[in-house]
Amino acid sequence: MTQSTPRTALIIGATGSFGGHAAVALIKRGWRVRALARDPEAAARKTGAHTPIEWLKGDAMNAADVLAASEGADVIVHGANPPGYKNWRGLAVPMLDNTIAAAIARKARIVLPGNVYNFAPDAGSQIGEDTPWLPVTRKGKIRARMEETLRAATAQGARALVLRAGDFFGPAAPNSSLGWLTMRGGGRVTTVFAPGPGSNGHAYAYLPDMAETMARLLDREADLAPYADFNFRGHYLARNREMGEAIAQVTGQPRLPIIPFPWIVVYAAAPFVEMFRELLEMRYLWNKPIGLSNAKLVAFLGEEPHTPLDAALRATLADMGCLEEETYAPASRSSSAMAPTM
Repeated sequence: MTQSTPRTALIIGATGSFGGHAAVALIKRGWRVRALARDPEAAARKTGAHTPIEWLKGDAMNAADVLAASEGADVIVHGANPPGYKNWRGLAVPMLDNTIAAAIARKARIVLPGNVYNFAPDAGSQIGEDTPWLPVTRKGKIRARMEETLRAATAQGARALVLRAGDFFGPAAPNSSLGWLTMRGGGRVTTVFAPGPGSNGHAYAYLPDMAETMARLLDREADLAPYADFNFRGHYLARNREMGEAIAQVTGQPRLPIIPFPWIVVYAAAPFVEMFRELLEMRYLWNKPIGLSNAKLVAFLGEEPHTPLDAALRATLADMGCLEEETYAPASRSSSAMAPTM
């Protein structure tokens, strides 16, 4: 939907995985997009000329910077995350607090990409929006607190949209899950890791599809509740080896090794490497089948944008330099309706 007066979105974390794809999806729909960066010139080089963003100098940890950047914004996409899983309490909470303060002042809607950290390990493969939050990890409790704060902000004039998904992957995604699930060399994938027991399913979210879903939801602003939350089903793979098998097929390597993830190495290095300690805290996500039901989303939009797994992997692996194909271009890829999961 294109309006005569373009709507304005401020993106916090536009050089990150979700934020960058959110910018592409909104620009495609005629939005004016601006973004905050400590080094705007470097950020502009990173996102490239295909993403015409108005870059503003500032820091997401500085409330005054976020407030100034949000002037005239209809939406603030909060895609900022602590790099390398580090210092969640010290960074994630105050960054969101600054976004909330700006949204209250501007009467804007905050978009927050949610995850499954809020739920118990046995929540199952069909988590709904009404599934109780029972976080068992430190990061899960922080995420729950962040979303509770976001909901409370709607009583002060802000609006919120939480789009919850599984592990992100996709092109132009610096923290893609495929980055640590694969070993690469010589311009190809050499090994794929299976992080958990073979019978356990796992939810993956292809970022261009998730960003397209966000944009379609924002097109329905008049129909959204002040606090709106939807689950994005994405690709739910019922076995841990399925991702490796799909990569083997896409890369034309039928004998591509698919091996257990070397958790013993992570345990050994954890006392010395903060990222490994944080990774171990979330290991439970691979030991239990955890997935999301998109029934509410499909009922609202009519479909969930869905790129077939092979096409999604080709785009991702080409962007990672592991396929002799065109580098990812942020034009819309074909989408098809996905039936709701019940």
